[in-house]
Amino acid sequence: MQKFCRIAIAVSLSISFSFTSVDSLAFEKASVPEELPVLSPESQHATASKRISARFTRAHYKKVKISDELSAEVFDRYIKQLDYARNVFLASDIEDFSKYREDFDNVIARGKLDAAYDIFNVNLLRRLERYEYAISLLDKPFDFTKEEVYSFDREEAPWAKTEAELNELWRKKVKSDALNLTLTGKKWDKIKEVLTKRYSYAIKRLKQSESEDAFQIVMNSFARVVEPHTSYLSPRNAERFQVDMNLSLEGIGAELRAIEDYTVIHRVVTGGPADKSNQLKAKDRIVGVAQGEDDFEDVIGWRLDDVVELIKGPKGTTVRLQVLSGESDDEANIKIVSIIRDIIKLEDRAAKSEVYQENPKQADSKKLGIITIPSFYNNLSRDVKKEIAKLKEQDVQGIIVDLRGNGGGSLTEATLLTGLFIDKGPVVQIRDGADRVQVNRDKDGISYYDGPLTVMVDRYSASASEIFSAAIQDYGRGVIVGEHTFGKGTVQQHRGLGRVYDLYEKPLGSIQYTIAKFYRINGGSTQHRGVLPDIAFPSAVDPEDWGESKEENALPWDQIKKAQYTPLNDISTDIDYLTSLYQQRIKDNQEFNYLLEDIATYQEEKDNKSISLNLAERKAKRETNKAKRLVRVNERLVNLGKEKVENLDDLGEELDDLDPFLDETARITFDLISLGKVAKK
Repeated sequence: MQKFCRIAIAVSLSISFSFTSVDSLAFEKASVPEELPVLSPESQHATASKRISARFTRAHYKKVKISDELSAEVFDRYIKQLDYARNVFLASDIEDFSKYREDFDNVIARGKLDAAYDIFNVNLLRRLERYEYAISLLDKPFDFTKEEVYSFDREEAPWAKTEAELNELWRKKVKSDALNLTLTGKKWDKIKEVLTKRYSYAIKRLKQSESEDAFQIVMNSFARVVEPHTSYLSPRNAERFQVDMNLSLEGIGAELRAIEDYTVIHRVVTGGPADKSNQLKAKDRIVGVAQGEDDFEDVIGWRLDDVVELIKGPKGTTVRLQVLSGESDDEANIKIVSIIRDIIKLEDRAAKSEVYQENPKQADSKKLGIITIPSFYNNLSRDVKKEIAKLKEQDVQGIIVDLRGNGGGSLTEATLLTGLFIDKGPVVQIRDGADRVQVNRDKDGISYYDGPLTVMVDRYSASASEIFSAAIQDYGRGVIVGEHTFGKGTVQQHRGLGRVYDLYEKPLGSIQYTIAKFYRINGGSTQHRGVLPDIAFPSAVDPEDWGESKEENALPWDQIKKAQYTPLNDISTDIDYLTSLYQQRIKDNQEFNYLLEDIATYQEEKDNKSISLNLAERKAKRETNKAKRLVRVNERLVNLGKEKVENLDDLGEELDDLDPFLDETARITFDLISLGKVAKK
């Protein structure tokens, strides 16, 4: 498993600019190049800031108090947002800015935004100089025979004290970019062309910066200091929120996120064009976009909005993407994916079922039903009820509910879905900021399926997925299998900032903030801790290093009084027995052994925050990794009774359907069936 190479958005290098002290709130326009804007707050921003502050302090689940301590936290977060990699500002800049550290309560509560905008303007100027210096480094090729390393994670590094230190940081950054392109087979002239365009576009974006950009960063610095699921949405983003979760899903069916310099696929929408292509997956990075057969545009370092605009398009048109696998930092592994745009329909994301046979070649083979649920959308329970009926007609002996990658959705649907597998009873408890507890329960007295049940989860299963899994676990209704879940146990509300009497030329955007917490019926919160599976699969990520528990300012785990409910089964002894069979089985399971090897590699490399700038060393590592993948591919092909391949490029779709986790979950479910466990009436 390769580490994800973190490259900062706010890249920085410097040349002739004199790093003068920022001695006052008044930013000097005279020191700014004519083409670079000097931003200031717009008329609506002071009002928006006051309304955001009022809403967070009065209505947020977390008790928020404006204070010097909060001011300092918002200031620190704001600086971090502007210079995540600490390669834009100098130590002297930070020292000058620090005088405003305890004044940010005025910025957020009273709408006095001048200090925040002056810091933002200095950041624009510094970044401009950094990119100009980056371009100047492309006059001649780099020497890739030297033994050098590039440190790509500088979040905790000290600020550079001199311009020379910044130059050295960015010399290695640019050299790393050039080396990645060299590994793709590009010659220096092409490398120079690509990087010049990349850095020039970054400069163009700086010059197109708007007042709303600065306001969004400072308000989200405030919001994220309050709580990680609290945010400010600019008018553009607020409009998208109202139309759909994100308009970027319209063209290819992929939820995109900006992670440092990259546009990253956060989630592929089930049934959408990207999903149907079978070539894109979560964590893949889009590094180039082309319309039809046009030339590719390099989009590394672009704003997410601009990348989305390139990817969106009318139904039936083609977009081509250059994609770098999320498991690789080597640009030699870029692949080209062609996708025909389409409208993403709700039914494309609906729950689906299939029959899994223990041995398809035997006529009397045992059968399971697998219900895959991508999200908790409206009417999910209705759809699952239909799938259960189909599976019953096919005489399945057990059901697996697959919630892997399901980030949640409707609270109501989580309750209704649980009700399909129990007669009646409480499902989830919800406590608001006034400590009032509401219990959501199933009341119909009907269980639509009462046979053996297994639920699959992973570290991306969150929110409503955790409510359902926790309820099934607390009732002893089924076995939870997989990874420790994400741990999001909070409820958010979306609220516009505008008022009918506003006369501002521009809209005010909106906010999303936390108003309540979920609790299991046993009284424990799903927040922070998530749901621990009854049978845990190997995972590269320690629960302590992943999920809600790693989010800054996340609400803590706690518990309330348990709801009045009666467990259907005590399956603790059965879990021990099923676990012993599972552990014995995976000792000889090839796929699980591969996973254990990858986990060991990840654990060895996860704390290494640098990468070699030696071409021979990088090539050797790439070839080693390719050889390792080729060995695995051929071992898998042989096991399937297929011919080996000589090159990874020769591999077709033979291995696309491999799902060792599902296969092992099916074996666990067959073991459960052998125990004869069903829900008690």
